[in-house]
Amino acid sequence: MTIDVPQSILDDLTDVDMPRLANEPASDEFVTIDGLDLPIYRYGCVIVGSGAAGLRAAVELKRRGDDVAVVSQSAWGGTSACSGSDKQTLHTANTADHGDDFRAMARAIRAGGCMDEDTAYVEAVGSARMMASLQFMGLPLPQERLGGTLRYQTDHDEVGRATSCGPRTSRLMVKVLAEEAIRLQVPIYNQTTAVRILTADEGSRRVVGILVSRSADRSDANPLGLAIFRCNVLVLAAGGPGELYRDSVYPNGCFGSLGLALEAGIELVNLTESQFGIGTRRDGFPWNLSGTYVQAMPHIYSVDDEGREHHFLADYYRTTQELASNVFRKGYQWPFHSTRMLGFGSSLVDLAIYRESAAGRRVFMDFNRNPLTVEGDQAFSLERLDDDVSRYLGNAGATQDLPIDRLAHMNPLAIELYRRYKIDIATEPLEFAVNNQHMNGGVMVDVWGQSNLSGCYAIGEAAGTHGVTRPGGAALNAGQVFGTRAAEHIAASGNARSAPPDDPEDLGIVELGQLQHVIRADSPIAMKSVRAEVQARMSDRAGIICDPTGVSSALREAEALNADIRANGIAYGHAAEAVRAAQWQQMALASEAVLAALDHYIRDGGGSRGARTICDPAGDDAPTTKSGVLEEFRFRRERAEHKAEQIVVRFDGSAIQVTTRPNRFLDETQKSFFERDWPDWLTGRIYAA
Repeated sequence: MTIDVPQSILDDLTDVDMPRLANEPASDEFVTIDGLDLPIYRYGCVIVGSGAAGLRAAVELKRRGDDVAVVSQSAWGGTSACSGSDKQTLHTANTADHGDDFRAMARAIRAGGCMDEDTAYVEAVGSARMMASLQFMGLPLPQERLGGTLRYQTDHDEVGRATSCGPRTSRLMVKVLAEEAIRLQVPIYNQTTAVRILTADEGSRRVVGILVSRSADRSDANPLGLAIFRCNVLVLAAGGPGELYRDSVYPNGCFGSLGLALEAGIELVNLTESQFGIGTRRDGFPWNLSGTYVQAMPHIYSVDDEGREHHFLADYYRTTQELASNVFRKGYQWPFHSTRMLGFGSSLVDLAIYRESAAGRRVFMDFNRNPLTVEGDQAFSLERLDDDVSRYLGNAGATQDLPIDRLAHMNPLAIELYRRYKIDIATEPLEFAVNNQHMNGGVMVDVWGQSNLSGCYAIGEAAGTHGVTRPGGAALNAGQVFGTRAAEHIAASGNARSAPPDDPEDLGIVELGQLQHVIRADSPIAMKSVRAEVQARMSDRAGIICDPTGVSSALREAEALNADIRANGIAYGHAAEAVRAAQWQQMALASEAVLAALDHYIRDGGGSRGARTICDPAGDDAPTTKSGVLEEFRFRRERAEHKAEQIVVRFDGSAIQVTTRPNRFLDETQKSFFERDWPDWLTGRIYAA
């Protein structure tokens, strides 16, 4: 196998070393609550999360002269720094050829429905500035000789707005942003886990800080290392709820902040919408198998308990050409989508893999074998592929005989990446499954990232800015755009210019009491049992295949579990387990919120859309295989009116409340005019509600 890229270049794009953190500023101030001595750290703004979105907000705030700090459960250990794919995508306005149309791009971003039109435009128009600033900081986005950015087509992207640094795009983004944050002397507190948002009612309810657990602050007088970060502004940027599903491609230990937000009365939106797709599980090396991994068209098969191979995709597709072409299309139609199961489409691949896994068989890709022949048809040949597939492979020059050689030609980094984790896909098959990959919903925010809790913002995957679908790489773009916009809004308010000098009388008292009620050494509820129950319920009844009865019963079980936790807490053994117990209590609450939203949607006649198939014997459609219709997967269609609204959930202290609201509208006929609108910019009126 020959490649024309030096190994040193491949190494630099695969082994991305992260900068060393500076020493953390110590606290010399303490408060005693319920016999515990808690240190207090004061900043104008505290950002929860050290991924690409959180670091962007930190850098932008510091550049504007604000007093900001970052707290992180595990610096460089979250989704941004540890996730990726064959060529991890960043979705931005096209900056090559004829350029782009921001309004057309916004329409494409929100095409799946359930997304605010103004938010889509914000992400589109902000993408060019975001990309240019990342390049300024050193992000190595590829260009052609005359300076245009190299582009390609990704999922839900009919134009070709995708670009990539390789498999580690988001890690490289974290790297350049972290280097800039360290250069600007932004304090980053590592091994610091947020456990409760602190609020006060000062005429209106607002954020006043956050209660954390820090290993560095553990002492005899404070065995759990609890501390208070007092601030005027809080930015939630801790990513998505990666621990929500058993079958997940998230790195281990990614809890996000949905439960944290719910407990503070913050409203969440679009929790019904997630992304699922094929990837290697996190009990090994979690990684998405999109792009060239499947465009190389490896042989996909399963193995039963007795070691027998099953060429199972041949039971679904009618011809070898149809099978191979749809395996290829998983490259840019990577997320599972219910309607793509129809007409022998690419998501029939996901359904087939899902069924094999449910039957207890392990599924593999073999890059040393081409797709096997569908019985009664001709053997695989590069001369017999669908036109779109043949054109792509021809343009890429990927006409080699074997999948491994086609992959090495198109993207050698995809092979190198797995080798770093002791998996050589050039010599051995790769086990994989259908996994949860991304939460499109999250904290409900306005066009500046503000939540309904005064002083609290949300960005990145913590924010519910996406609709039912999104173009691949749009999440990385959204995190950067809203990280910048939140910083602009915070700076304009002046609220983070300096740390708050004084405190509310009851600072942290209520929240500490709530925490102590949850984490109880004598609780009969084991943390491992909560994890097993939550993850099994979500993967088995709220994954890509759902039905009304299953979701309704899952919701009742989730409600019962949370009632039990509220009454008895969760047991822990040592300090680190106490923090995990608090996080699993929040994850259990987030699970109930997702199920409540999904149950509401289904009861309202909601049909299949995006990542979830709502099965119904009276449904409109059913996937068809070469052997006939799969009636057990007959499903409802989405109702058009549901595209125009979003499902909102809120926790009132004892139960999840569910409502809906219409998508915000953007009048595309209104145009800006310089002389008329310039004063709004100069005076800061653009930041008003």
